[in-house]
Amino acid sequence: MKISIITVVFNNKDYIDNAIQSVLGQDYPYIEHIIIDGGSTDGTLDIISSYAYIIDKIISEPDNGIYDAMNKGIRLATGDVVGMLNADDVFYDPMVISDVARAFEKNPIDCCYGDLIYVDRNGTDRITRRWISKDFEDELFEKSWTPAHPTFYCKREMFEKNGYYRLDFKIAADVELMYRFLQKHKIRSKYLSRMMVKMRNAGVSNSGINSTITITKEMKKAIIENGGNFNLIKYLFFKTLKISQFMKK
Repeated sequence: MKISIITVVFNNKDYIDNAIQSVLGQDYPYIEHIIIDGGSTDGTLDIISSYAYIIDKIISEPDNGIYDAMNKGIRLATGDVVGMLNADDVFYDPMVISDVARAFEKNPIDCCYGDLIYVDRNGTDRITRRWISKDFEDELFEKSWTPAHPTFYCKREMFEKNGYYRLDFKIAADVELMYRFLQKHKIRSKYLSRMMVKMRNAGVSNSGINSTITITKEMKKAIIENGGNFNLIKYLFFKTLKISQFMKK
């Protein structure tokens, strides 16, 4: 089983090397690494190019944002399973992708996901909070629950069948896609009860009150447009509980 890992990057010279090394450090032999660069001008592309001999595919061109770049990567992928590793994130340990492959080989599933830890931007050993997931159940998204997208691995054919990331979402196209796949189309999933990714703080969808407002609006849009029911009071209540959980180190 081949697993395609897509890394989307734009002007991230400080961390892209860590991400590449993290992929190279995986003990699973059948990995396809695809890097989609948005036309970086800060030296990021020089770092990527130094690995051209071992990275399977490198694209550098302007795009319409992170989700457009992810879609480009998926369409280029040839693996049976596709996942994302953000340019400023790293895998938790060298066995992550082996465990992903094992989950698909031993279970009749279409996707899997696990847990992640948030770490300080200046040191991946300094944990700031944890994102602990669980088995998927109906209407969990309506309670502000989502899988951690950086841990989400899905059969490539599911994208071909059920669609790609929507570009009309600013910061929650990943949530919309997972809701569409899991809740609307009922794809088969498995929760891997293990840490998979170290995620540096301040990602696209977790950086301030304005993004909180935007993601709430986009969650409502994602749920309603995919046939669900959105209750703002219930959503905010469970979101508050989730924030309390995240604060526990």
